[in-house]
Amino acid sequence: MDEQSPPLVAELDLLPPDAATRALHPVCASTAWLDDVVTDRPYGSLDALVAASQAALRALTWADILEAISVHARIGAKTPGDDQESQWSRGEQSAAADAAEATQHALLAGNAEYEARFGYVFMICATGLSAEQMLGSLTERLGNDPVVEQGIVRAELGKIVDLRLRKAYR
Repeated sequence: MDEQSPPLVAELDLLPPDAATRALHPVCASTAWLDDVVTDRPYGSLDALVAASQAALRALTWADILEAISVHARIGAKTPGDDQESQWSRGEQSAAADAAEATQHALLAGNAEYEARFGYVFMICATGLSAEQMLGSLTERLGNDPVVEQGIVRAELGKIVDLRLRKAYR
């Protein structure tokens, strides 16, 4: 696979199941999502892959969602590592990394408060958002009912997975 361009969906379609699972893991770490998306191959096109991914995401239980988000970096936290998920996280959250120190501290404090309240990492599709927008969403969502927040987390995960599939495959 050429570093200059993403692999073709056709290449993913031809991989053995274990290799396809490894290739898709940085997109979404849910075992159930991976099993569904890998098993339903071949796709033949990015649109078909994304549609299958969306169907698999809708079928996830809350435990599956928690598994998927457990690998996501906290907004504003430094993301070490050279693996694909870490690289994507750094790029997606670049606005938070470049924010004023006070905003970075507020994001870290907000993450801690969010995790204490809900029991899992704050999820937001950070691509295209400023650090201030992320902080505003974090602050606003701290007041959500847990069931409402779970629906938002599911939707945000879906946005992230769609973006990552579109980055990873063509």
